[in-house]
Amino acid sequence: MLVAAALCPCPPLLVPQVAAGAAPELDAARAACADALGVLAAARTDLLVVVGPAEQSGRGPHPQGTPGSFRGFGVDLDVRLGPGQGTAYDRTLPPSLAVAGWLLERTRWADAPIEGLGVGEPLAPERCVEAGREIGARRERVGLLVMGDASACRTVKAPGYLDERAAPFDAGVARALGSADVAALKALDPGLAYELKASGRAPWQVLAGAAENAGLTGTLLYEDAPYGVGYMVAAWS
Repeated sequence: MLVAAALCPCPPLLVPQVAAGAAPELDAARAACADALGVLAAARTDLLVVVGPAEQSGRGPHPQGTPGSFRGFGVDLDVRLGPGQGTAYDRTLPPSLAVAGWLLERTRWADAPIEGLGVGEPLAPERCVEAGREIGARRERVGLLVMGDASACRTVKAPGYLDERAAPFDAGVARALGSADVAALKALDPGLAYELKASGRAPWQVLAGAAENAGLTGTLLYEDAPYGVGYMVAAWS
């Protein structure tokens, strides 16, 4: 059963070495992510599943220790998804899970076995929910680290330019994440999320499936759009 979840944004800019001189702009988001992971650690889970958006080639499962890198962003920095040794892995982490690996390393996570799951943007809501149900049933005390961004259309300088639908969409997501509203997450429109370039839609709906009947409560720890992209951090317990 799902007993706790941390929800974090997944821009590589969350990693200070990638952000370079702009790193201080996301200090508050980094601090909120650390707080959310603290909630996960306090829950004493016996399995942590990390879920994040991925392209076809980056989908999971990714076992503990799977390597990732930020070299594609011009930074000589490697990470792993939790403690692991050796190089016998048949794939590398997609960027969202590499950011998760960095967060886990930063907080020195060592509380439970870890595995990663990359989910593709086209995955239908009902399939996301079913995947979440399967995750929630795997252990007595399951934790989720859910990576994903809201819309990328909040300003004219945003990656998707300005879309007037973006702010209301993000406000709805923030309410759902902050109140652990499973029904609202299930109801997110995949077509609208795609048009608004919201990478978190599928991972959030995986969370919704895992959280069914779990009785969790939520707290929104951070919400902002510093680059015209909605970044949110929440903790469920």
